[in-house]
Amino acid sequence: MPGQASGMAHDRISSSDLPLFGLAEAQAQPARGDKVPSYLRDHRARLRERFMEGGGAPMPDYELLELLLFRAIPRRDVKPLARTLIDTFGDLGCVLAASPAQLKKIEGLGPAVLVELKLAEAIAHRIARARVIGRPVVSSWQALLDYCHTTMTNRATEQFRIMFLDTKNAVIADEEQARGTVDHVPVYPREVVKRALELDAKSLILVHNHPSGDPTPSQADIAMTDQIDRACQALGLTLHDHLIIGKSNELSFRAQGYL
Repeated sequence: MPGQASGMAHDRISSSDLPLFGLAEAQAQPARGDKVPSYLRDHRARLRERFMEGGGAPMPDYELLELLLFRAIPRRDVKPLARTLIDTFGDLGCVLAASPAQLKKIEGLGPAVLVELKLAEAIAHRIARARVIGRPVVSSWQALLDYCHTTMTNRATEQFRIMFLDTKNAVIADEEQARGTVDHVPVYPREVVKRALELDAKSLILVHNHPSGDPTPSQADIAMTDQIDRACQALGLTLHDHLIIGKSNELSFRAQGYL
């Protein structure tokens, strides 16, 4: 019957119009057919225009976050959510570094927003890593520091990474060896040198972060570094440095005389 056919067609259209990442955002905003308020369209247009004309440098973190959220929430004002995220985690870097479990606690943050945030974090890490892998650390030292800060500065717990280098001091691998608590990460010198031999590395650089923001090494950090250095020497490997990543700076064991 015509009426039934019309109803069935309507059902098919409605079903195909469901959001890709779930119902959370769809339930919190107007249906796709509803018009977006003019003030919201104008605000988004102005924000995009400012970004394209002046770049992101002069824009506050919450506005960059708004731009990122536009795709995930196309028909709702995202400024309150952007401000809530900044207020909760501190800055844009901390928002992107927050774990999915932490982000899911924020009211109004659904699966689509979570995907956008973690995608942005992954892209930032990938770009920074590309400037390090395969390049001699002598000529790309600042790029290596930038990469370490990008991937580790805003973490809530300690992470221990190793940069494995070849005979020309080019980075052949960057691997996370362990994760820990807010002030401790377990590291086993035997596993470190074993992995270096597996990769046929000739030298290495240790890196870990201090979530407190202060890169000053603890006695445990110094003792662990000394153990790894002695294990490396016994097997003909060179430990070039151990970097501790703080909030806005880093500490080099080599520069400070610990190595």
